[in-house]
Amino acid sequence: MRAVTLRLVGRERELTRLLSRVDALAEGRGAALVVEGEPGIGKTALVKALCEAAAGRGFRVCKGAGDELGRSLPLLPLLDALAAARSDSGATATAERLLARVDDLCALGPVVLVLDDLHWADAATVAVWKRLARLVPQLPLLLVGVLRPLPRRDDLAALRSGVERLTVPALGEAAVVELVGALAGGTPDDALARLAADAGGNPLYLVELVEALIRGRAVAVDADGTARLTQTDLPASLSAAIADRIGFLSADVRRVLVAAALLGVGFPVADLAAVLGTRVVDLLPAVQDATVAGVLEDGRIGLSFRHPLVRAALYDEVPESARSAWHGEAARALADSGAGVDRVTRQLLAADDRVPAWVTDWLDEHGATLVAHAPEAAVDLLGRVVVTPHATARRGVLLAHLAEARFRLGDHHGAETVALAGLEHGTLVDLHWTLAQCRSMTGRSAETLVELDRALSRPGLTERDRARLLVLAARAHWDVGDLDDAERLADVAEGSARQTGDRTATSWALHVRTIVAMARGRMAEALPLFDRALAVAMGDPETADLRLLLQINQAVTLGELDRGDEAIASASVVRHAADQTGNTVRLAQSQSALGQLLYDAGRWDEALVDVDLLADDLKHPMVSRCDHGVAALVHLHRGDAEGARRHLDAAGAEVEGHVVGPLALATALELEQAGHSREALAVLVAGMESVEDLLPDAVRLAVELGEDPAAAVARAERLAAELDVPHRRASAAYCRALVDHDPVGLLHAADEYRAAARPLSRAKALGAAAVLFASSGDRTSARAALSHAVDVLTALGADWDATLLLARLRELGIRRGPHAKHRRATHGWESLTPMELKVTELVVTGLSNRQIGERLFLSGRTVATHVSHVLAKLGVRSRTDIAREAIQHRVG
Repeated sequence: MRAVTLRLVGRERELTRLLSRVDALAEGRGAALVVEGEPGIGKTALVKALCEAAAGRGFRVCKGAGDELGRSLPLLPLLDALAAARSDSGATATAERLLARVDDLCALGPVVLVLDDLHWADAATVAVWKRLARLVPQLPLLLVGVLRPLPRRDDLAALRSGVERLTVPALGEAAVVELVGALAGGTPDDALARLAADAGGNPLYLVELVEALIRGRAVAVDADGTARLTQTDLPASLSAAIADRIGFLSADVRRVLVAAALLGVGFPVADLAAVLGTRVVDLLPAVQDATVAGVLEDGRIGLSFRHPLVRAALYDEVPESARSAWHGEAARALADSGAGVDRVTRQLLAADDRVPAWVTDWLDEHGATLVAHAPEAAVDLLGRVVVTPHATARRGVLLAHLAEARFRLGDHHGAETVALAGLEHGTLVDLHWTLAQCRSMTGRSAETLVELDRALSRPGLTERDRARLLVLAARAHWDVGDLDDAERLADVAEGSARQTGDRTATSWALHVRTIVAMARGRMAEALPLFDRALAVAMGDPETADLRLLLQINQAVTLGELDRGDEAIASASVVRHAADQTGNTVRLAQSQSALGQLLYDAGRWDEALVDVDLLADDLKHPMVSRCDHGVAALVHLHRGDAEGARRHLDAAGAEVEGHVVGPLALATALELEQAGHSREALAVLVAGMESVEDLLPDAVRLAVELGEDPAAAVARAERLAAELDVPHRRASAAYCRALVDHDPVGLLHAADEYRAAARPLSRAKALGAAAVLFASSGDRTSARAALSHAVDVLTALGADWDATLLLARLRELGIRRGPHAKHRRATHGWESLTPMELKVTELVVTGLSNRQIGERLFLSGRTVATHVSHVLAKLGVRSRTDIAREAIQHRVG
């Protein structure tokens, strides 16, 4: 304990603040804390004391650190800290796995998670740290990030926002004297005190300086206990003081330490042995000497340097050119020893640009893994390798890896360029798939068809490759709107794929057939195709993403068939699966589909929860616009114009040629509420040919404004004839009854909307019927229809609609009969939604967010949002507090 105690001299205030966080953690209250300061100022020592205090109370302590060599490899600090492995699906899935791991650990008890040297961490690690920081109010988690002021990074600046910050200052004069005295064994004389003052209050510098003086016999303690400076030949800087410490070690120990410095601040002993070409047992004497000298210490994954500056001093001793060459040799040694892809890659990235032949073979074998785990590093290494002469035989495969890596990084132009270059080396299906994705993302699928026609006409094409290219052609025809050729080629591709037993191509061909059937309104035909496609794709890792896409479309189809409960359950299952696998694209799509289904079903509070779970930049723009449209609709119907405007601003303007139904409805409703009904009608008419949900409001406004609604009515009736389901029958009946001023027809429409489980539409039909009954003098029927309509609107919280309808009927002399007023509570137990109550019941049982999500088929993010809402509504600070409140209300 002596070293720790010495380094904490003068840190009483900072230590007290940190330990208060441990006390709060014991009560279930988490916190996110950033500890900052210059190198050597004592950040790590303070955090070490915090960790010792937490471990002493039985808390789990997890520690990781950023590393200058590992900046291109996502999530390494967190993987080390949580003893977790990467997901085969890539960095996003690994991030979700790490978040779930923290969640599960917190369910077992308080956790302290420390990330040291966060300034060297990769962007993915910083992003996960931010997400964890948002969760600490609801988890027994003390999240600590340790970083220097430099280098400056935008993501680190954002990381500091909204969390507690502890800046570690230089030691004061009294603390410097106390620390020097404790190190020297006596009260420093004036000369020693003046020398110490030149260290700028930096504890590491002081320790290295005084211990260098002691090793050099430059300090003597006299009989009265005064430590006197006896020599003036002193280290001129911190690096010089560290060099002085290392200089006392033997040449063999220094050679081992320099090799260790190549591996980073922390390293497995087996890797050090591999790099030096020796056995671990033969390293032990040197390792023991270095540990006794205070250079090395036990670390998370083996050994580590006592301080990053010690490692930097050794690393910088080696000339840069020699260092780069040695990194290359270290990479070969690690690869030959069977080290993981991450550890070999770290060395290759630090090596010079001359790529030896063995790297080509290694990337040929491990390229797909590297692309999935670290696409940025893959682009760097593959970019170097593909231009070398010894890559000629494998250039096509290596270019396929490079194109995929660029695509994953969002560089669609670069990926397309690489894919085209790769195709010069032969017809590689992987290159065509990447090329097709790039062009689909940029609206140029017609160009893909030209390439595919050329590829399909080449001699010597295997049946397997032919099937996969036909699938791509079918998808490209779908993209350009050619449904006939898309369906025809999908049929041919399916037959060809079944002959070769290619499950991937078979399931993709079936997928194209399903989306063609959906586009043509043949929903009943699409359902068995989904089942067939999912059965073929089941258990095949290559079709994991496709399975999610099929399930999303299946949920949408069930919704179109008015099988709402099944649709919501299906969308919930696929959303949970996408969250578990870290597939952000499918998670966004499934959440969006579920949000629309929940909106239609009148479960508006649940629909609102998912809108902001993922940042807009992680969603396809159309998905983002749809989500914001749903949220804006809820806010508008509830009378919150300001909240709606925020979502409409976030959604941005409609893209020409692409009508997003919820966004168009919200835009029109906002215009109508502002008194611009004619402009609202124009928005609806512009999109009603492609979005059937716009038809009822288009007809309603047209009738009110004296415009001709014939086209909209005809379309609604045509759609009902094409697919005989309740919501289409209801829409047609509603539109026709509005034109005919038929209140009985509107009641029939309301009954159909009830069968379709679409409460808002039912309330609108009932309200319109009430107005027509009142206008014709049938007060009894008007009052009955009004009462039913207002009951539905009140349950939805649709205050704007209810207020407008009641005002309209009052003008016609109709008032609602006696009723109890039920105002929606906003705080306290009564304000919790049904889903929040379900989540609360499971919080009481001690389940983690992930475990709750598995029970309820919610994503971890959704559960976290529900828990945050519960905390806010109940006015409490932790899950423990939620449990107390729940027990008082006899829940669980």
